[in-house]
Amino acid sequence: MATKVTAVVRNDAQADSVAAAGAVPAMVDLYDRSAMENLLSTADGAIHTASPGDATSANLDSAVVDAVTEAFAHTGKPYLHISGDWIYGDNRAITENSPINAPALVAWKEAIERRVLNGTGMRGVVIVSSVAYGDGGGGVPGLVLGSPRDEAGNLIMLGTGQQHWSTVHVADLADFFRRAQEDESARGRYVIGDGSNQTVAEITEGAAVAADAPGAVPGSDGEAKTRLGNAFAEVLLLDQGVDAVRARTELGWQPSHPGLADDFRHGSYRK
Repeated sequence: MATKVTAVVRNDAQADSVAAAGAVPAMVDLYDRSAMENLLSTADGAIHTASPGDATSANLDSAVVDAVTEAFAHTGKPYLHISGDWIYGDNRAITENSPINAPALVAWKEAIERRVLNGTGMRGVVIVSSVAYGDGGGGVPGLVLGSPRDEAGNLIMLGTGQQHWSTVHVADLADFFRRAQEDESARGRYVIGDGSNQTVAEITEGAAVAADAPGAVPGSDGEAKTRLGNAFAEVLLLDQGVDAVRARTELGWQPSHPGLADDFRHGSYRK
């Protein structure tokens, strides 16, 4: 039996896009509690990836979780809520049991995620994703590709470039979403990253190839904060690493795509 996917959209253009991809569009305001609960009541499970990444994110995520925890209470239905590994702060060996040490930009997330995990009679899953990339898109990859240049045309790294970033290809992330949705044993937090944990220097040097720049040179923490503001720069200067051991051992997840630096050099980001 084919799986029917309903995608919540904001406008006709998005509706056309998801319909072309094979999903059924539903134009519903995520803040409309009654409309959301009605829509959720017809679903076998739900995935929330629509957090806008701006000052409205906390309120929107909270509204969605309110609707889900009410609609899915005592049903056993799965709800997958996406988060990000920035909530762990500086940590080169992040696991699901690592202490949360969230910088200001993402400090609001933990309380909302706790509500997902404590939802009554539902299967709550919080997917703590690394920086997503692939298919030539992604906010952070785009930021690196658009880095300022020095007088020789080299891309200027975020900070010294010695900090590590954990990353994951969008197709590998989608594969984990499918596994977590379908496997009734999946619940709680899963930290997801491809395990490459490349330095920002390696990533920016790869971006230089995609951007037709001669190379990449270190910047400074001060330059990054001036360019992006303190809060955003703080998360991009974190030194992090993820191996996703729980996802691999419990759900058989195996990332299969090249790392971000390789994708910059040889893949979807090449002009």
